[in-house]
Amino acid sequence: MVCLGNICRSPIADGLLRRKISEQRLNATVDSAGTAAYHVGEAPDPRMRETGKSLGTPIDDLRARQFEVSDFDRFDLIYAMDRSNYNNILKLARNKSDENKVFMILNEANPGKNLEVPDPYYGGDQGFIEVYKMLDVATDKIIEKHLK
Repeated sequence: MVCLGNICRSPIADGLLRRKISEQRLNATVDSAGTAAYHVGEAPDPRMRETGKSLGTPIDDLRARQFEVSDFDRFDLIYAMDRSNYNNILKLARNKSDENKVFMILNEANPGKNLEVPDPYYGGDQGFIEVYKMLDVATDKIIEKHLK
């Protein structure tokens, strides 16, 4: 799960997928990162932590990190939250195999539409709730399509 700073969108996608994998006793490794190093080592945004907690997905234990080329080796699927981060991830790809692992996350629920998860950072509380809902649906589809 990759967004810009790894404090809003990608950590909640990470938390949602981890929770669902645990609840369904599936076997998968989930992580999140940002394409920028703005918040490395920091906890997710307090508003996203509160949203997650209130909706059953606590993410207080997550810490921001920057996406690395080695993530192409560690993960089979890499989900970008928006086009800008999608393109930034692709710039780090070493080959076609790396490129083929990168997807827009909302395409799981809306195939081929290349919809973006809006960044709620500069908005109000409702934006965090909307992002949670979008990613809740997308992570259900990821499990349905790739883990069952």
